[in-house]
Amino acid sequence: METTYPDTQLFIDGTWRDARDGKVLDVRNPATGAVAGRVSHAGRADLDAALAACAKGFAAWRDTPALTRSSLMRQAAANLREMAEETARHLTIEQGKPLAEARLEVLAAAQTIEWLAKEARRSYGTLIPARGPGVTQMALKQPIGPVAAFTPWNFPINQVVRKLCAALAAGCSIIVKGPEETPAAPAALIRAFERTEIPAGVIGLVYGDPAEISDYLISSPVIRKVSFTGSTPVGKHLAALAGRHMKKTTMELGGHAPVIVCADADIADAARQFAASKYRNAGQVCISPTRFLVEEPAYDDFLGEFVAAARKIKVGDGLAEGTQMGPLANERRIPALEALLTDAVRHGATIATGGARIGNSGNFFEPTVVANAPVEARIMNEEPFGPVAIVNRVASLDEAIAEANRLPFGLASYAFARSARSIERLGAEIVAGMTTINHIGLGLPETPFGGVRDSGYGNEGGSEAIGDYQVTRFVTQKTLDPA
Repeated sequence: METTYPDTQLFIDGTWRDARDGKVLDVRNPATGAVAGRVSHAGRADLDAALAACAKGFAAWRDTPALTRSSLMRQAAANLREMAEETARHLTIEQGKPLAEARLEVLAAAQTIEWLAKEARRSYGTLIPARGPGVTQMALKQPIGPVAAFTPWNFPINQVVRKLCAALAAGCSIIVKGPEETPAAPAALIRAFERTEIPAGVIGLVYGDPAEISDYLISSPVIRKVSFTGSTPVGKHLAALAGRHMKKTTMELGGHAPVIVCADADIADAARQFAASKYRNAGQVCISPTRFLVEEPAYDDFLGEFVAAARKIKVGDGLAEGTQMGPLANERRIPALEALLTDAVRHGATIATGGARIGNSGNFFEPTVVANAPVEARIMNEEPFGPVAIVNRVASLDEAIAEANRLPFGLASYAFARSARSIERLGAEIVAGMTTINHIGLGLPETPFGGVRDSGYGNEGGSEAIGDYQVTRFVTQKTLDPA
């Protein structure tokens, strides 16, 4: 199937439009380096129009009954499923992930829309028993207001849909600042909503200079809530900016996910599952398992199984038949990974497999395993955000948990063990927003998704997601006798 990659416009006040000044940015295919298309670059005039539309949209959407909001969102999910194949191919062209992974991202987004559509119907307030007769006390859940959402390029549909649908379910309008590197896929998601009867202005989509847009939108009095997914340094900057304007934030930031493999685990099963998870999306995943901490008796077997699995992965263009891992999305990731690996070897680590760029065309990199990296190495302290796993031996579960908690991050964590006592300790003692034990079970629409410490705060999944887009108002009233 031949795919024509589209140019992407801004979506403001229910209309797709070019930037006022006509400025565009190139979008490159990471498998070839060639320009695939262009995306409109928003300026101040475009942002002002988006803010005015968002304010108008909120006035309409907050008064739309929850049942109607839910129904319109479910229509959007059906629309997205109809668009799945074309959208997946656009996603692969601009981001690089294999077509099978792109399809899964699109279909998973439809599930997220449906889940949060149902949550729109379950946004309950509370009646509080009063101390005297005739008094009613109510805690009301109401939409917080217009939202500004900032999303990354690694999952350009997945990261938008969580913020978009939590906001819509709560009754908020939203401006999405999408990723310039991967604009067509989130634009397709917005089109799925455009094809419903959601009022104009409720949803906006802009692209452009990240620093300029974030500063301008967050500082605007129109915006009352900020949601960001990205690096910890940028997240801290945006949280501080939002704090100066007393705006509520959700921050889903970076991680450096530890993986504890106990000696009594099913080693072959653990290695197989983790290899598939590690090299998904070429390791460009905020929850990617990265620091493997394997108890001494199981270390050699696990390392051998994991290396063997990594060597079997077929790397290539995401549109090619049989590709299991595509290119890195950005060329700048290649020198960043090379620098981390050089530093690791200098500190005494060994490259068990991989470690190099593949070819001279496209951003391809070998699935890589680093063995026995000391904690002084940069790679043990900085998220590689690529197809690199570090496999280290530990003497005990105590040592593994201590290393898992050493860094200030706390997003995802993983473990495999058989002992009930070990499983209990792993769930209780690892400091992370999410822990999955004996299977890969993160990121489902119905489960919480978020971190602690330097990995952020707030949740973007499960029944908790909608709460970050609401305020609780207390209203008390007393019934008076007729005059």
